[in-house]
Amino acid sequence: MKGSTYRRCSCRDPKTGKELGTSCPKRNSRNHCKYSIRQELPTREDGSRRSFARGGYANVKAAQADLDQVRALLGLAESDDPEGTQLVAEMLAEVSGEKLPLPNVEETRRRLKAGQDLVGSLTVAEWLDRWLAGKRIRKSGISRYETDIRVHLKPHIGHRRLDRLRVSHLSEMFTAIADGNAEVLEQNAQRRAAVEELSTIPWKGAENRARRKALKAAIDAMPAFRRVTGPATRQHVKATLRASLNDAIGQQIITFNPAAHVEIDPVRKPKALVWTDERVAKWEQTGEKPSPVMVWTPEQTGAFLDFVAPDRLYTMWHLIAFRGLRRGEACGQPWSETNLDRHSLTVTGQLVQDGWEVEASEPKTDSGFRVVAVDDDTVGVLERHRKQQEADHAEWGAAWVNTGLVFTQEDGSWLHPGKVTDLFERLVAASGLPPIRLHDLRHGAATLMLAADIDIKIVSDTLGHSDTRITRDIYQSVLPHVGKSAAEATAKLVPLQRKAEQEEQARKAAKKAKQAAKAKAKGKKKAKAKKAAHKG
Repeated sequence: MKGSTYRRCSCRDPKTGKELGTSCPKRNSRNHCKYSIRQELPTREDGSRRSFARGGYANVKAAQADLDQVRALLGLAESDDPEGTQLVAEMLAEVSGEKLPLPNVEETRRRLKAGQDLVGSLTVAEWLDRWLAGKRIRKSGISRYETDIRVHLKPHIGHRRLDRLRVSHLSEMFTAIADGNAEVLEQNAQRRAAVEELSTIPWKGAENRARRKALKAAIDAMPAFRRVTGPATRQHVKATLRASLNDAIGQQIITFNPAAHVEIDPVRKPKALVWTDERVAKWEQTGEKPSPVMVWTPEQTGAFLDFVAPDRLYTMWHLIAFRGLRRGEACGQPWSETNLDRHSLTVTGQLVQDGWEVEASEPKTDSGFRVVAVDDDTVGVLERHRKQQEADHAEWGAAWVNTGLVFTQEDGSWLHPGKVTDLFERLVAASGLPPIRLHDLRHGAATLMLAADIDIKIVSDTLGHSDTRITRDIYQSVLPHVGKSAAEATAKLVPLQRKAEQEEQARKAAKKAKQAAKAKAKGKKKAKAKKAAHKG
């Protein structure tokens, strides 16, 4: 195919505006003209012609070098590969039309063999859309990925070319997110102050009504209350991007994953704390929880279960409190996997929320599939619950929804996990006990098992943790009396001279006190005898 380099003069006739071309009087001057190249490309599938053209070269050597590179790129496709030939031609036509740099020959050869886009103009947003469309996971997982992409990744880095994404771009993104958090907090504070001011303005009086109207208009113009993007969310955004870029590497679209190297603030998971008397007293005074994760003592757990004994879902609260099932696992537990004769139940599924919709799903991890042993008392509670459910079935008759689940609504249909949480919070508030979350009831079960000296591996398996280290990391705190016993047992193992001296001093003091008591008693006896003799 034809191709050439040539000189081109861009001077124009001042009267007509047309290029002078070869008639330019300065054309023969050495540095007057720029060099250009033109290379004919394979025709399109409809037979129309196309070419690669580029100008502005300072000398013929630079022009010839680019022309040679264009021809090398054209030669990448085999003569018996018309599809490859068309792909290379389309790439060169796009590079020419958009004035993009010429692609590297070896990189283009690799992309052609791998069946990838030859022009690396794929944006991060385009790749994320393609990646998300190919994911085959449960809806809740897709929704979480979609939120990360829509709210954070696309607005900050979606416009960037995928093959040019760098660690610095991601650092800038997370810095912008942190700056946005400060703005959100400031706007929330302004709106909160305005709402509080509105509540202090009386309703009566024309002046007050005018003030209320003006303040309401100002509040409506303010941004709505928003949540900040916390450390856990930022880590999830990073994980989403890292997973998508790993897949891009697997498909040989890129060779480097910047999300694997960007540094952001770590997530500091709150430790579970027990509601001791001191913490309860402070909560009653201030209304503040010492930690987001709080655990009841055995006495508090017992008081709650006694309080909710009449509740229709008492058995669920009992099962979570003693066996540590997750909310979704309890809501999705079927009778077919609940063997009361063998004192066990098998966790094989769960009900999860996607927004406010509910769907059945398998456990999130392999460790979630597990057999949970059940004690005699819990078996009795489950048996009574089953009899009550059978009575409900008979009462509803043909309207009964046969889901086969242990815990259901009055008509046998699924429980909504979100509504279960709301009910639990209302029951806790009504009981007068210090507040915990429903998931903290599961934490309480773990703490009770550890306090009962159950092996950490059994506790971990019962809870469905994939590693005992997870169990140890979460449940650092223990019940107060257990910690005191452990402290005393530890102290007794270490012989101290100071302790021996203190014990000797204590013995001497006790002996001295005993002697003084005897002398005092003897003195009283003598005085009594003397008094009796005097009377006689």
